[in-house]
Amino acid sequence: MALGLSASPPAVLLLLSLLGLAAAGKLLVVSVDGSPWFSIREGLNMLQQKGHEVVVVAPEVSLHVKPSENFVMKMYPVSHTREEIDNAFKASFNIIFQDGSFFEIFFKVVEASKRFTDYCFSICEQLLRNKELMSYLEESKFDAILTDPVIPCGVILAEHLALPSIYFLRGIPCGLDFEATQCPNPPSYVPRSFSDLTDRMTFFQRVKNLLFDTQNLFLCNFAFDQFSKLASEFLQREVTVQDLLRKGSVWLLRMEFVLDYPRPLMPNIIPIGGVNCAHKELPQVGCILILIFAVM
Repeated sequence: MALGLSASPPAVLLLLSLLGLAAAGKLLVVSVDGSPWFSIREGLNMLQQKGHEVVVVAPEVSLHVKPSENFVMKMYPVSHTREEIDNAFKASFNIIFQDGSFFEIFFKVVEASKRFTDYCFSICEQLLRNKELMSYLEESKFDAILTDPVIPCGVILAEHLALPSIYFLRGIPCGLDFEATQCPNPPSYVPRSFSDLTDRMTFFQRVKNLLFDTQNLFLCNFAFDQFSKLASEFLQREVTVQDLLRKGSVWLLRMEFVLDYPRPLMPNIIPIGGVNCAHKELPQVGCILILIFAVM
């Protein structure tokens, strides 16, 4: 299994000992607002304590991304209000807690995804078209970029700036993370979202699980087509989001096998589910992020 929070104390000590051999680096961070920010912020604080320079790019109007003494904040103007952002996030995440049939959930997911994606696309477009900020990023000579690829704005930036990318994520809609990493995703073993199935299924349950994949054909169009067009225009060549995702160096997966069903992982995918807990009780969570950046 990929290195995760189950690493033994001697292994953790060995990883930490390597940090002293690495010079401090400069990290660009393009995060997603909302709950993912709280998780990634803990890692950024530890990076700063180890001497790394962290620069966070964020819109002027956001829910939780705020300036801190532990990193440099570069903000850019956007056309959205705080209320519009709040409504976009609520519409997207409240769908998880709603009951209903497969078709009812499917149409709700499509509607919420469309609203959230339109908001995220607008934010990303305003970032990429901000010439002053883009000039600063191009001249700053970063060593790597840390981003949540569920919104592929950071992925596009990584390609433009020719930076190695570290993905910090819980998952990507329509299974694009499986495809980008060429990770096995058998419907007979890996339960799909909203299917209410486990990793142990009967034949008919496996058929039901397979049918849940049909929604991916529609969700990907809503979620990523406009980002592919934006990336092609910005990079001045024809690309897709999946093409860009394949170039990710390390995938830090915010999942924990104690709470999630096991699934096949590729060698560059590291489960760090404990990062969602109090970091003082799980110090090795931040150490994994520090080590990855230090050796890149």
